[in-house]
Amino acid sequence: MVNKSEMLVSENYFLKPGYILIANKPTAISTVLGSCVSVCLYDRKRNAGGMNHFQLPSIGESEAATARYGNVATLALIGMMVDDGSRMKHLEAQIFGGAHNPRVSDNDVGKDNILVARKILRKKGIRIVSEDVGGERGRKIVFDTNTNEVAIIKVDQLRKGDWHPYEDNR
Repeated sequence: MVNKSEMLVSENYFLKPGYILIANKPTAISTVLGSCVSVCLYDRKRNAGGMNHFQLPSIGESEAATARYGNVATLALIGMMVDDGSRMKHLEAQIFGGAHNPRVSDNDVGKDNILVARKILRKKGIRIVSEDVGGERGRKIVFDTNTNEVAIIKVDQLRKGDWHPYEDNR
């Protein structure tokens, strides 16, 4: 038997790094994260959501500011949700990603990405209802914008075939 929420997802969208999506209908948004972080925002009253995917924690130069940076992407995601009709008091967040593999890099950019997302959400008064962050493993996540449910698949190594459009043996 299929439950009602499963039947409502009408779109699938793969979110690339440096992008933000606010879904205008029930959508399963997926992405692949290593040190990158995604913030999923959900409006409890409207049953609507959106997600960002950022690579670096912050930038201060406005002329170089893009959604590749956490301070820009998270503020933009919040602003887009509000512009779409959400009220701040109805928003809740989930945070994913921010892995660090010391065999690949000494610099723990994942930790800094997590911290910037938490700081902005806290400053804006948006409650973080769950997170799966840090560690050394990459993640593929799928966010249902209609129900606020997230599926997480953790992997030791992100493969080229994890990215969409799927290539090679997928």
